Amino acid sequence: MSLSRRQFVKVFGFSAAALGSMGVLAGCSGEDAGNGSTSSESKVEAIKARGKLNCGVKQDVVGYGYLNTETGEYEGLEIDLCYQLAAAVLGTTYEEAKEQGLCEFTAVTPKTRGPLIDNDTLDVVVATYTITPEREEDWDFSEPYRTDSVGIMVMKNSGIESMADLDGKIIGVSQGSTTKDAILQMLEDEGIDATPTFNEYPDYPSINSALESGNIDAFAMDRSTLNTYMNDQKELVEPDIKFGTQEYGVATKKGSDLSGVVDETVSELIGNGWMDEEITTWLGESA
Repeated sequence: MSLSRRQFVKVFGFSAAALGSMGVLAGCSGEDAGNGSTSSESKVEAIKARGKLNCGVKQDVVGYGYLNTETGEYEGLEIDLCYQLAAAVLGTTYEEAKEQGLCEFTAVTPKTRGPLIDNDTLDVVVATYTITPEREEDWDFSEPYRTDSVGIMVMKNSGIESMADLDGKIIGVSQGSTTKDAILQMLEDEGIDATPTFNEYPDYPSINSALESGNIDAFAMDRSTLNTYMNDQKELVEPDIKFGTQEYGVATKKGSDLSGVVDETVSELIGNGWMDEEITTWLGESA
């Protein structure tokens, strides 16, 4: 039985730092997955030499990763988390990391985030990235820092009032996301006789535009993402049906020494209540 980093930590109770010192997390021999680089190459040392953490984030999800067009600055709880990670790697404080701008942000989509880790353009991806067993085969993930579920948003005048009304309708989803499978599984689990079709789009604004123009009937994504586009003309279909639970984690290159630092930092931020405060600050809700 092969165990992911997160599973190993949970099962055997070692800290990420301890595992890193033992060579379990860093990979003491062989090659890293995906690019053929030897495990002796240190991501942590490369970041220290560069002086900045290269972060993949969302730019269109309010409360998580959002590019404020008025200030030209990224903001949200995932942006703050990036500064915490930069502080941990570069040996400074969170406040100093923010003040000195020790994070370099790159907007990512579900289709681009993994490859940008693999080719070392990005050190971390902190972008509502759902942890799945399949993804854990290719990348390392931290402990989950946030849990969400999928929602289906429609225009109030669409006539769609129940999940059954989605039969024959077109649902817009993001390329490379797990949303389509979550919806189909929910319909099966709930015994709902509906067969929608799906259109994939490269980004969330494109899906929202398609919904508002009538090119699709529904916009499906994590509820936190949908909140960005919710207004008085839109609503969720049967919001009491909770499905497609999504656990968000920070993704790093498979087998890199950075992974242990990231996992330990995230665990600490959850344990000391910092993440709860961020959720309240940015999402206006209790953790």
